[in-house]
This record gives sequence, C-alpha cells and structure tokens, in this order.
Amino acid sequence: MTAKRYHDATKHSPVSVRRDAHFLDWANRPRPFKIYTDLEPIPLPRDLPQSGVAALSAVSAIDATGVAAGVGARPDLRALAHALYFAAGITKRRTYPGGELLFRAASCTGALYEIELYVVCGDLADLAAGVYHFNPGDMALRRLRAGDWRAAVEPVPAAPAMVISTGTYWRNAWKYQARTYRHFGWDNGTLLANLLAAAAAQGLPARLWCGFRDSAANALLGLDTAREVALSVVTLGKEESAPPAPGVMPELHLETVPSSREEVDYPLMREMHASTLLETSEEVAAWRGEMRAIAPAPGGDVVPLAPLGDDAMPRDTIEEVILRRGSTRRFRHDPITLVEFSTILDRATRGIPADFRPEAGEGLNEIYVIVNAVEGLRPGAYYYRAAERALEVLKLGDFRRPAAYLGLEQDLPGDAAAAIFFLADLERVLARFGNRGYRAVQLEAGLLGGKMYLASYAQRVGTTGLTFYDDDVTAFFSPHAAGKSAIFLIAVGHAARRTT
Repeated sequence: MTAKRYHDATKHSPVSVRRDAHFLDWANRPRPFKIYTDLEPIPLPRDLPQSGVAALSAVSAIDATGVAAGVGARPDLRALAHALYFAAGITKRRTYPGGELLFRAASCTGALYEIELYVVCGDLADLAAGVYHFNPGDMALRRLRAGDWRAAVEPVPAAPAMVISTGTYWRNAWKYQARTYRHFGWDNGTLLANLLAAAAAQGLPARLWCGFRDSAANALLGLDTAREVALSVVTLGKEESAPPAPGVMPELHLETVPSSREEVDYPLMREMHASTLLETSEEVAAWRGEMRAIAPAPGGDVVPLAPLGDDAMPRDTIEEVILRRGSTRRFRHDPITLVEFSTILDRATRGIPADFRPEAGEGLNEIYVIVNAVEGLRPGAYYYRAAERALEVLKLGDFRRPAAYLGLEQDLPGDAAAAIFFLADLERVLARFGNRGYRAVQLEAGLLGGKMYLASYAQRVGTTGLTFYDDDVTAFFSPHAAGKSAIFLIAVGHAARRTT
C-alpha cells in the first residue's frame, strides 16, 4: 500500500540522518504567507471577544454544548475572526539583527507555517456569502468567489461557515523534504486543536471532516495542486441546508507572489497524497465511520491517573493560554506533579469531534510514555490505557538517555519530565480506511499533541514537539508495541531559562 511505502521511505534512523546531505538555502527560504497580488483585503476585527472559558474546559470539549453560553448556532464576523486568530494568527513578534520573527497561535514544524486557511460561508452578520482566504500577516480575508458555494464542499454537511485547511508542499519541504507529508498532519492537527478549543469556548458547534471530495474542494479554492492541496474541513455553527451552488463554477486564475526564488519538487509526497484522494460522494460515504476498538490485553501493574476536577482547574482562559503558548527549547530536570501529568493526558484524550473516530474512547493512535520525573510515578516506560484513565507499567528504570536518543539524539526528551510517543497500528488503520487513513492518523496525532500543548500551558508546564528515530521507538516499547509505527512525539516538563 502506498501509505506504508511512503511511511517506510521517510523513516529517520541514525544512518539516514547522517547520510542526508540536505542543507538549508536561507536565501531561498519560502515566504510565511500566501499573498494574492490583486485582491483587496477585508480587515477582520481585532477587538476579539474574550470567552472567559477556562482553557482546560475548552481543550477537553467534544462539542460546545454546556461549555459556554456564547455565539451559538451561527457565528458573526467577530466570532469567525476569533476562531481564525486563535488558530493561526500572529501572537508574538520578535526582532533580531537579521529581521523579525513572527510566532503563530499554534506550533509548527520549523516555524514554517505551511498550513493555509480558507473560509466558505453563507451570509453572516457583517460578511457576505463567499469563499475567502485568511492572511494572518495583515489579519484580513480576501474574497476569491462571491456567492454561497457551501454546497460545493460535498458531501460535508453545510454549516454557516466552513474552514478548509490546505497544505503547501514547498513551504515545509524547504527544510524537511519528502517527510513534509507527515508534517501536514502534525501541523494541521495542532492548529485545529486551537480552532476547536476556541470554537468551544464561544459556544460555537464545530466538527472536523477528513472525508470530502478532494477535486471539488481544490477547484473551489482555485489551488495549483502540484503545490497546494486541501487537507480537511471544519464546520462552524449548527448544521443547516445550503442552497444549490450558484451555477457553473468558473476556474480561478488569481495571481500570487511566488513562494521563493525556486522550488524543489519531492514526488514521493505528491504520490502519497494522490493515493489518498476521494472523488465521489459514494467513496466518501464508504470511507467515513469508526474503526472497531480493540481492548488492550491485560498487562502488568497499572497506576490510576489523578487529574484535576472541574472545580479545581486553573481559571486561565483559552485565549490567555494560547497567547502565552510557545515551544519549550530547554527543560529543567525537576519533576512535574502526578496531577499535572494526569490532567494533560486526561484532558487531551477525552475525544475529538471528527468523522473518522468515535467522539469518545479509543482513536487511531496509542500513547506510550517515558517518565523521567513525575512525582508519584517511578521512572520508566508506560502505556496509557485511555479507557481506564490509567498507566500500565512496561518497564522501570532511568531512561533519560534512551529518551534523548529516540528523539533524534536531542537533549529535550531526555531532560523533560516525560516524553509522550504516539504510535499506531498502521496495518489495521489502512485496512479500515485505505491510504486516506494515513492522513487521519497523522492528523489525529497532531490534534492530540496540540491539545496536550494547551493542557500543559494551562498549568504553566512547558511542551515541545519533536521528531524521532522511527524503528528504534517501536523497538524500545516492544514487545508491547511490536508491529506499531511511531507517528509523533512531544515532551513536557518545566521550562529552563537560557543562560546565554
């Protein structure tokens, strides 16, 4: 199967990393934004509503019911701006001798921000029906099409607004080459974790759709699919009937500023994407659905989690947490508490409103952990039994050095209080969902990791996402993890201040 071949071909190992002669051509670094040359900006409100909803409540929400008495069934322009800004907006600016660094609301591999957001909507308060591109650089929308085109995003049920995520190959491949297709899932997932939390905080129903007709979405946005492709759709607001599309859809020929001086093509990732396409409504219907859960086999000693209850959680709002979130660059060796660690795992794994998984319970990824310094847990390797909210002991010992090695020989996962690995039985996922299941498994890992980012920062615990030596991760957690594939890695712990 194409997805398994792609995954195997893009694995990291000590040999592959040392043989890689790739270097970064800084003079050819891609622009961080897609810029349309001839479209007028529609400025979005900057006085964004503050929900007052605690971050941990927003992160763990599966739907908006009961989270906030907010926007409700239909967003207005300010509510839409809130969701877009706290998903992908610029939250910090830092100047340095060579220029300025712009930090976004959600983390991204290499800070390259290859995910673009588009809005397809009916008439909203202060925004006419149309298809729009969101530019975080000037916090503005640009209209690509006028009229109500929601019916073209088929067969996704219509909602007042629909946010389509796309991935731009070269913007990430400039650094990461063909491995970029994995990063599409990670980076879109962390972004959408923010978007879903921000929507929940506003009381705005939201649902993620990975099953849709690719050609229809790409044509609607006028994408050059050799460079940019639609990845997912999020519906915002209560489902409603969309009017028929307004006639034949004309092709778009909109000029954009070139991403960089030249682009290097990596056919492997385009081949991977082509194998995932769904082109008919019948294919989409057959693709959607849950994968039958498999109960984990009885194991060794089990340690119950001790997460915070709703009455004891920090009151920091989701907006406050997103604005202070970052990616930790150094960790201290001192421990985090069992309550903090339990809360991260518990709040991040309560469910995701997506068309490829049950809203609560088992998903496509399984969680393995190396605990270095968590009060109440002995150092060692653990498996997270999500349905039981408990950690199963796999082996005990000081594994700081193995954790650092597994994280591509970086200090971060060894210094952190815990390194959290996402693994999946790809054979099982692909048997159920075909090659498009690879999109879903990477996207889910990014979503879970993004939720863990927010749950960590809500408790003032640092977090960072990392890459890894694929087969060595599986070997370390085997025999329990035998036959599974490493998908994603994050490290959590107390951030250390830089001394230089």
